[in-house]
Formats: sequence, C-alpha cells, structure tokens
Amino acid sequence: MTFSTMEKMMMKSLRLTLPLLAMAWICPAMVVSAQTPHATPKKNQAKTASDAPLRRPKVIIFDVNETLLDLAPLKASVGKALGGREDLLPLWFSTMLHYSLVETLSEEHHHFGEIGSAALMMVAETQGIELEYDEAKAAIVTPLRSLPPHGDVVAGLEALQQDGYQIVSLTNSSDAGVQTQFQNAGLTDFFQKRYSVDSIQKFKPHPATYRFVLDDLGVEPEDVLMVAAHAWDLAGAKNVGLQTAFIKRPGKTLYPLLSEPDYVVKDLSEIVAALRKTADRDSDR
Repeated sequence: MTFSTMEKMMMKSLRLTLPLLAMAWICPAMVVSAQTPHATPKKNQAKTASDAPLRRPKVIIFDVNETLLDLAPLKASVGKALGGREDLLPLWFSTMLHYSLVETLSEEHHHFGEIGSAALMMVAETQGIELEYDEAKAAIVTPLRSLPPHGDVVAGLEALQQDGYQIVSLTNSSDAGVQTQFQNAGLTDFFQKRYSVDSIQKFKPHPATYRFVLDDLGVEPEDVLMVAAHAWDLAGAKNVGLQTAFIKRPGKTLYPLLSEPDYVVKDLSEIVAALRKTADRDSDR
C-alpha cells in the first residue's frame, strides 16, 4: 500500500468521524465517564482513590508497552527515523493514538503497528523529513519486538504470581507481536492469558476491549485490577467498573478531570505491597 493511498484512507476516516471526535472532545463522558477531579498523590506513595475499602482482586490485567516494557529503544529508533528530531516523539505518539480513536469510531481497523507507521509518515511529511513507508515500519516494528522490561517488572510479577493472582495482559498491539515481546523480555511464564484488541477490532480505551476480557474470564469487574502507565487506559477500565492502578513511569501523569485511580504507585513493588494490605484487611473483616 502506498503512503498516498493510506493517507487517503486516514483522511476519509477523519472526515467520517470528525463530528464524533468534536463531540467527544466537548463531552468526555461520551468516551469515558467524567468524574470528580482527583487530588494529587504524594510522591512515591501508594494511594487509594477513596476511603471505601477495596476487595482483593482475583485477576490483574496489565497493559504492556511502557507499563511493563521500557520504550527507550523504540524512542531512539523513531527519533533516528525523524532525522534525530526526538522532540517530535510526543507528536508521533499522540498522532498514533488519535488515529486509533478515529479507526475505532469509524469502524475501520488496522494493526496498531500499521497505524504507528502511518502516523510516523504523517509527522515526517509535516516536518519536511523524507521517509519511506518501509523505513517508518522498520523504525517501529524492529525495536518493538525486543523491548526490555523495566527494572521492577520481573520481581514484581514473581511476587504477584506467588500471591496467587491470575495475571493476564491486554494490549492495543497484535497478539503475535506481544508473544514475541514476552519471549524476548522473559515474561511469558508470568501470564496465563494474553489479550489483543485485534480480537474485537476496537482500540483501548473503548469499553468493549475490557468487557471482552471480563467475558472470556467469567469474572465481575470489581474482582479485576487494571494496571497501566497511561491515564487514558485506566479511564476506559474505570468506566467498565474495574479497579485501577496507575504506575508513574517517567513522563506519565494523570488526567485531572477524572477521579483518581484506586492505586497510584511508582513501580510494581508498591502494587504488591498495596495489594497485600488489601488482602490483610479482607481477612480481618
């Protein structure tokens, strides 16, 4: 597929969904429930969203990229493809998320990697940077397959596994891609199931993506904890009724117009500690 053809498809999707996007921006409740603004949590301290006691979850769903895997190699690769303009990385990532939303609303679907490649082409064109589609694809797909886990991930997953949680993943990437990522990062054995949005052809944070996991596992929302480093991901999970935990990876922050997640932590070790406190409280009741 040539870039000009892909660009026409993207623009067609945008024209079809522009009214919906405008309404969604004006009324965030159309995408996720708008709630009371959260208070800023203290640094490096696990904190729950309210005084209401949480119950110990049965299942923990992990987002993958940036939550578990370090995107530094990908960022370096994308920056190199853009002629060393690493300052354009936020624009590329936001463009990719924007068009995943466009495709969800317009009922189009391409793999997330394809959208990422197309978004990289668009950013390059707006900046007058020459970039072929194959070069854009290689800049994303090649490093994405071998991202290393964050330093806290292996020990954190081991502890959660020992504590008896059912651990699964939910990602906007393809299942084949995540399988390769987990193998290369040494994380495969920690996960009982992997879920990809490709199964329902809607991207997170659409509520259907989280309900798909709940239905497959046969569990209630309140028995499931969603862990992510992205506020938009947790907003979708919260909308469905899941417990939520925000990992404060570098450069990530919460969206101030939504209620605070149930847990705000700096790494997986704090999630382990917070969940053990919840379990102890449950046993005392």
